Amino acid sequence: MPKKNSDDHPIEKRTLYAGVKTVTFKEGTKVHFHFQTRLCNKEKTLLDDSRKMGPGKPMELVLGKKFKLEVWEVIIQKMALNEVAVFTVKKDLVLQYPFVSKTLRDVHVPRSERRSHCCAMTVQTEGVGYNDLNDLLKNPQDLEFTIELIKVEHPEDYEKDAWQMNEGEKLDLVPQLKEMGNKEYKEKNYQIAADQYAKAIGIIEQLMIKEKPHEEEWNELDKMKLPLLLNFAQCKLMEGDYYAVIEHCTTVIKSDPDKVKAYYRRARAHVGAWNTREAFEDFKKVIELDPSLAAAVKKETAALEEQIKQKDSEDKEKLKNLFN
Repeated sequence: MPKKNSDDHPIEKRTLYAGVKTVTFKEGTKVHFHFQTRLCNKEKTLLDDSRKMGPGKPMELVLGKKFKLEVWEVIIQKMALNEVAVFTVKKDLVLQYPFVSKTLRDVHVPRSERRSHCCAMTVQTEGVGYNDLNDLLKNPQDLEFTIELIKVEHPEDYEKDAWQMNEGEKLDLVPQLKEMGNKEYKEKNYQIAADQYAKAIGIIEQLMIKEKPHEEEWNELDKMKLPLLLNFAQCKLMEGDYYAVIEHCTTVIKSDPDKVKAYYRRARAHVGAWNTREAFEDFKKVIELDPSLAAAVKKETAALEEQIKQKDSEDKEKLKNLFN
């Protein structure tokens, strides 16, 4: 946190509107605010205005999560709800602002149109891609922030994004997401269900990255992921996204070569994608692994054989007409 020197005031505040309610801040509190950033020159040159960035949504900041511009956390905690205030901040506390500003500006620019990256070599030769920010990098100045504090949410009042959670919280969230996905699937909301399963899969894969492949912790996470992949594949099967089903079922089979559901769902997806040879192979494997499914598989293969006959007949008719 910036320290206040008795001989120098690194942060000066001027209240424009007093606000309506005193707020208690703590680590994990999410604050929503609009801001304007100006140079402290005679013209009060405007650098950024959150209301004019992209869709004009308020800035969101979670306290205690090491935001690159630490001084924003400090000044926000000097405010009341709905207060509007102007903070003049000494240049030593805002040296990171050009990089923060670039990031915020680039969010609303298509990736192909973004001007440059911020690696050290690029910054030295090309700057950050915006002339006003390049000038600020070369000649650091005091900055003036006009802040309007719009909304404050304590950690218990909002649903955390995965990046805000510790490993234990992430693991606890996985079965919750699975249950939500199951509920949506039963109501035939396949896209929503797939989204819930995908979130859970993403969390598990983030945790797996931190473990050594095929060691005990990694294997446990992999086992947790397989039923979610199968559920996701089932949603995609219902939506007719056959190649997604094939991809995810194949992933399951690589981890568990005897997973009957994976072969069965992949077989049905191969039928939908008209990969007939692969479909028959997967149906055959299903019966090998679980003979009790023979009747269901026979029904599926009989329907496929009928489709093949019909297609062959249609193809012959087309050839016949071609030569007549």
